[in-house]
Amino acid sequence: MGTSDGPSGGHASGRSSRCIALVGPFLSGKTTLLEAILARTGGLTRQGTVGEKNTVGDASAEARAHGMSVSLNVADVTFLGDGFTFIDCPGSVEFQHEGALALAGVDAAIVVTEPDPKRVPALQVILKSLEDRGIPHFLFLNKIDSFATPVRDIIPMLQPASAKPLVLRQIPIWENGIATGFVDLASERAYVYREHAPSEIVALPESVAAREKDARFHMLEQLADYDDALMEQLLSDLQPPNDRVFNDLAMELRQGLICPVLIGSAENGNGIFRLLKALRHEAPFVEDTAKRLGVATARSAAYVMKSYHTGHGGKLSLVRVLTGDLPDGATVTAAGGSSERVAGVFTLRGEEPVKRGAARAGDTVALGRLDGVKAGETVSTDKAPAARVDAPAAPEPVLTAAIGLKDRKDEVKLSSALAKLIDEDPSLTVEHTQDTHQTLLKGQGEMHLRVAFERLQRKHGIAVERLKAQVPYKETIRKSVDVRGRHKKQSGGHGQFGDVVIRIAPLPRGSGFRFDETITGGVVPRQFIPSVEIGVEDYLKSGPLGFPVVDVAVTLLDGSYHTVDSSDMAFRQAGRLAMSEGMPQCQPVLLEPVNWVEIAVPSEATARVNAIISSRRGQILGFDAREGWTGWDVVAAHLPASEMDDLIVELRSATSGVGTYRTRFDHLAELSGRLAELVQASHQHAAE
Repeated sequence: MGTSDGPSGGHASGRSSRCIALVGPFLSGKTTLLEAILARTGGLTRQGTVGEKNTVGDASAEARAHGMSVSLNVADVTFLGDGFTFIDCPGSVEFQHEGALALAGVDAAIVVTEPDPKRVPALQVILKSLEDRGIPHFLFLNKIDSFATPVRDIIPMLQPASAKPLVLRQIPIWENGIATGFVDLASERAYVYREHAPSEIVALPESVAAREKDARFHMLEQLADYDDALMEQLLSDLQPPNDRVFNDLAMELRQGLICPVLIGSAENGNGIFRLLKALRHEAPFVEDTAKRLGVATARSAAYVMKSYHTGHGGKLSLVRVLTGDLPDGATVTAAGGSSERVAGVFTLRGEEPVKRGAARAGDTVALGRLDGVKAGETVSTDKAPAARVDAPAAPEPVLTAAIGLKDRKDEVKLSSALAKLIDEDPSLTVEHTQDTHQTLLKGQGEMHLRVAFERLQRKHGIAVERLKAQVPYKETIRKSVDVRGRHKKQSGGHGQFGDVVIRIAPLPRGSGFRFDETITGGVVPRQFIPSVEIGVEDYLKSGPLGFPVVDVAVTLLDGSYHTVDSSDMAFRQAGRLAMSEGMPQCQPVLLEPVNWVEIAVPSEATARVNAIISSRRGQILGFDAREGWTGWDVVAAHLPASEMDDLIVELRSATSGVGTYRTRFDHLAELSGRLAELVQASHQHAAE
């Protein structure tokens, strides 16, 4: 794959291969950039396009169908003798956990973005995830051919998204409103773009000389903030040598002090060579990454970035080898101490495996048949588990759908398919509900769930349909009543006889169910009292309104029995009959679940979010600044569960795609009037 130099995956320079993530907001051009890198390094004879659906990345049926990345794309290249593995991560917030798991093992990241102010919130989310994990990163301003704003204005516009200074490395050369090349501020060289070919060095145009001088001085000032000697040179009007500038850029990037900014056009192949040169000179190696991750002293450590379940080759685990070697047939120890044997070492191109030799530190490879190992784990060829890389936890789900089977025969296959689906994508969760008897699939948004359902059908051959998740309504009562229940039946031989008097009374909200008895004189024999309770509980599964009953106390007061015809079953039936007779008299009332919700949004969208909450019968509890997030708020509220079905869709529409929330059940609240009637009518219709 790419231009690897032989089966061992070694490279001419003898240096370890580096792993670089491509991240950025949705539709910023990451997959196109990967394609351009492959074309520039000889891995492709012709650069494909997303529109033509012929790129190395986004090769899955779901990615092609929706025109977007829905999983990682992996490719190896060799550039000037150095090896690189590029991991193209999905840009949609719904699939970002896919990239988050991989990011834990990379050396650096390229953040691809357009110079669009609407992208700033999404850019901030991505940059903060890199900053929080200490991952060195560049910013690549893509689509320079369509810039409508001068670069000198773009950087201040984007700076609020980054906690690190954005250090502009290049400025464009414009002719008649078209970007024809750029000036590299570190080397002070000018280049003219050549479509899908390396740029050519030209003399610095006079039209850009003054702008270049100002931009370079500003870049040096930013670097000097972390280099006292450079600051002294600038104060003395001395020009630092270029090698000093390049070394400062490399050092400050690796230490996470700055975010260098480069420009180009992935679609036209512009700026790719200089981007690769910057990576080659400045991106850290695996030894630095192992130190940052706390595994440098481990004799053997490999971090698992992702799991794939293939149709014929079984499970593949994409791993970054951080220390030591990993040969085929090696036995690896997972974090819990379990052992697995490697059945093949592969390189990946997209999702296509190609067998190769042993992997060494720095390589990113796929290992065969590590069935018990999950993404986010650290494995080792040592008998003792390796020091663990801190992997990000899966985000809480924000959208739920019920799984319907078109063929009941697929029930057994479904469990296995869901397990594989979640192994590949841990940001999906499955829940089997007792209240509504549904199997729920929970994920990160509308497209996330849509793709999951498509994969169940395409990869696992299960005909499924997406159903609406039912709200687990309950019911309770408002008043007490004493009632008799008598079960009497004679049908030859022994008959059946059970007779009870019970009191049904409401309990405070959240109390559940309580059963007591005050029987004296043996009017109901002791051995039959538990059967009465069972009969009462049988009824409580579906009360007069058709829903499970909660917060009710039932007391057995009196009754009678027959020495021959009484039995456990007869008293169970008597208890149930008493409940069915008395409950409709107790003023039953519908209860709806209400959730506590904490919504995180950019501050400029807070007012819109408050309106969304109010329109959904919500109660705003308060709001505050989001800790650690500049320009963000968190809004706390109570929202009925029935109003949360598509909340995330509306939130993201109101927040440029970045709003999110976390939630939990809080309490049950009475629901009356027209809404209650609609719920009961819908429930009754579904039961028919």
